[in-house]
Amino acid sequence: DLKPSTQYLYRVGDGREAWSEWIPFRTAAASPEPFTFLYVGDAQNRILATWPRVLRAAYEAAPGARLIIHAGDLINNHDRDEQWGEWHAASTFLHRAIPALPTPGNHEHGRDAQGQRRITTNWRPQFTLPLNGVPGIEETNYYVDFQGVRFVSLNSNEKQREQAEWLDRLLQNNPNRWTVVFFHHPIYSGARGRDNRELRELWQPVFDRHGVDLVLNGHDHVYARTRLVRGDGRQDGGTVYVLSVSGAKMYDGDASPLLARSIRHTQLFQVIRVDGGRLAFEVRSARGALLDSFQIEKQNGVKRLIEK
Repeated sequence: DLKPSTQYLYRVGDGREAWSEWIPFRTAAASPEPFTFLYVGDAQNRILATWPRVLRAAYEAAPGARLIIHAGDLINNHDRDEQWGEWHAASTFLHRAIPALPTPGNHEHGRDAQGQRRITTNWRPQFTLPLNGVPGIEETNYYVDFQGVRFVSLNSNEKQREQAEWLDRLLQNNPNRWTVVFFHHPIYSGARGRDNRELRELWQPVFDRHGVDLVLNGHDHVYARTRLVRGDGRQDGGTVYVLSVSGAKMYDGDASPLLARSIRHTQLFQVIRVDGGRLAFEVRSARGALLDSFQIEKQNGVKRLIEK
C-alpha cells in the first residue's frame, strides 16, 4: 500500500533492541517520468578489494539513480558464502536505498548432489525479485515496469527456448516507450574465441520483432557495444548491444566487426538517463572519467543513434 513518487524511511531490526539506521527510499511514479539508472558488468573477483570504488564512483556520478542492474557473475564461486558476504558488504550503502536488478551468470551456477547444473541456493534467499517469468527459473527470469521502461531479465544459462517464447508473448502488449533487456552472455562478443551463436540465433529475432532498444550483458570482461543493429541486416530501428565489466578480472582479444567501441583493462560503470524520447548512455571508469557516450532518440516512430 505504498504511494507512488513518495519518499519513505525504513529500518531493519529484531523488534526489540537491535536496529539498523533509518534508510530512505523513493517509490516509482505511476506514469512515465525522467529517471536515471546504473548498470554494471561482472564484479566476480577480488570483490571487496577492488569493487567498492566502482560503486562509490557510480553513486558520485549519479546520486539520484533509481535502480542498478547487475549483468551476472556477481561472484566467482556459486557456493562460497564468503564471496557473497563480500558482494553485500561492498554494495550495502547503495542497495539499501535503491533496488538491485540482478541476472545470474555462469558463475552463479554449479553442480548439485545429483550432478545437475543449477542456480546457487544462495540466490533466492538473498534477493526478492518478481515471480512473473518462466516456471522453474524463478527470480532469475522476470520483468519490471518502471516509469516508462520495461526491464526484462533473461537467464542465459537455462531454458533459453522457453524464455524466447515467453519474451515474444510479453512484448506483444508492452505499454512502455522503452524496452531494456539484460542477461549475462553477450549477443556480440567482445573477446577472442567467445561467440554465443546459438543464443543469438534464438533470441535476437525476438528483439528485432519487438524493437528492443538496449541489451545489457557481461561475461567477456571488456566493454564493447554496437550501434543500432538487427540480426536480419535491415537498417531500420535495431538494438544497441552493450557488454561491460566492473570487477578486477579482464580479458584480451579481437572484437566483432559489428562493435563500434571497445575498451579493455578498465573497471567501468554505466549511467543511463531516460527522458521522454531520449535515452542517454554514459560509460565511466572507476576514476569517473567519461570514456564513451551515445544517445538513442525516438521521434515519430523513427529510432536513431547519436554518437557523443
